[in-house]
Amino acid sequence: MKLAANSFILLVTVMLLFSSCVSRRKIAYLQGDEGEQNLNLINNNLKIQPDDVLTIRVSTEEPDAAIPFNLTKTVGQSGMPGNIELETYLVSNTGTIKFPVIGEIEVAGLTNIQLAEKIKSEISEYVKDAIVNVRILNFRISVLGEVKSPGTFFIEDDHITLPQALGLAGDMTIYGKRKNILIARQVKGKQIRKYVDLRDADIASSPYYHLQQNDIVYVEPVGARRQSASFLGTASSYLSLASVIISTVVLITNN
Repeated sequence: MKLAANSFILLVTVMLLFSSCVSRRKIAYLQGDEGEQNLNLINNNLKIQPDDVLTIRVSTEEPDAAIPFNLTKTVGQSGMPGNIELETYLVSNTGTIKFPVIGEIEVAGLTNIQLAEKIKSEISEYVKDAIVNVRILNFRISVLGEVKSPGTFFIEDDHITLPQALGLAGDMTIYGKRKNILIARQVKGKQIRKYVDLRDADIASSPYYHLQQNDIVYVEPVGARRQSASFLGTASSYLSLASVIISTVVLITNN
């Protein structure tokens, strides 16, 4: 009986040691030596696409001069004073919008800054030193799979990185594959899928590090959600196995 008890203690100790040890290489993000890395943040890699919804505001030193270039609408209840808001521009399937005074212009493939500069140049013969601000209103991403709070998120800023997107979803669970994160992206009517490794310290140089509108981020689960990654998820299984083994040892010892 004493032999059986000792065997049980030894078995449980070994199981605890193995179940609680998870390789840092499998879990940690951005692995590698310390150092510096140049990040290409110019325009944040965000390009205007067909079906995007834009707001465009033109400002000048003389407010009246900008009025023809700012389409507005009144928002409020009937019969009550309302707020004046900018009209939105829907990018056509051919990648164009119709802008006041200057007519149809191509916008697809441009960044917010590039479009603002283009409009400023086009209206320069009407107004001088204009300030043009362009925003994409339908910038949203979806984060699915092994994250704590999957869902679709609207981004108010004009850029978001992959780690920031995972942060919005509550980060990956212990069962998420850090080395196989799928990014699905629409490019010129085609869906492109790319796997990235979040453990790689050089991921910041990837074109998929900065997300674009309508990107889908999918975190794959480890094989069969391998419970060996966490002791808390496997304690009952290990104890059941230990019970069977110790019972077998007791029967053999008594015989």
